[in-house]
Amino acid sequence: MSDEERTRHLTEAELKANELVSAGKYEQAIGILTKAASMHPGRKEPWVNMAKLYFGNAQYGEAIVASEEVLQRDPADSTAKSVRAVSGLRVATESLWDLREDTETTGSARDDAKNLAKVLREILGEEVLVPPIDQERLKKQRMAEEAAVRRAERRARAARRAAREAAKAKAQAEAGKALEDAISDKAPALDGDPFNVLR
Repeated sequence: MSDEERTRHLTEAELKANELVSAGKYEQAIGILTKAASMHPGRKEPWVNMAKLYFGNAQYGEAIVASEEVLQRDPADSTAKSVRAVSGLRVATESLWDLREDTETTGSARDDAKNLAKVLREILGEEVLVPPIDQERLKKQRMAEEAAVRRAERRARAARRAAREAAKAKAQAEAGKALEDAISDKAPALDGDPFNVLR
């Protein structure tokens, strides 16, 4: 498929999925997007749509997975980053509420938080539940993401340039062939006598 055909196919898949969602056929919509993702493995669009659908259906684990697929293809995609972050928070919140019901929480909110933190540390065997953000690592990660975007842009520019050069070379070759054909059609036959054309 050409890029134009791929884009058209992905747009059609998105429209069909939206129609199915509107008709309450959520699983079929996911099926359409999953098929589109397998047919166009390098494209992020089906995964973006799946992430949004999963998130809207409160399937936060699946939304996180779909968002990760988007970010593998485009590390700068803000929709995927947002869905992943909010889905992660909602999963964590649900988990904390589940844990809270299993733990004695009869005091103040501060005491409840301390009890939950204590239980979590015991279960995980960790002294620190949320390590401080490593600013240096975060900076390196951002730089790597930006470099990946720049590399993708360079590859796209190189591909466009190569396509233009190939088209130009083909046009020149066709023009040269047409010129040769025109010259050979107009050239008089010599019949073995090189001076025949002078007579």
